[in-house]
Amino acid sequence: MLLLGAVVSVQGLLASVIYSLIGLAVFVAGFYVIKLILPFDVNKEIEADQNTALGIVIGSFILGLAIIVAAAISG
Repeated sequence: MLLLGAVVSVQGLLASVIYSLIGLAVFVAGFYVIKLILPFDVNKEIEADQNTALGIVIGSFILGLAIIVAAAISG
């Protein structure tokens, strides 16, 4: 199949979609684990109390998890 000047195989496209869904599932599971571990309500701290430090910690966790998922996908 020719798509915008690049050759795309159906198998490669399917693998990308599957890895994306697995990666999203890992992100969601990881965020819920963080919410269970922390002794306070994460949503309240970030939204209502404007806790910037907690936002940075959660963002760092997401970036770290993204690096791990990307390494797993690329082999």
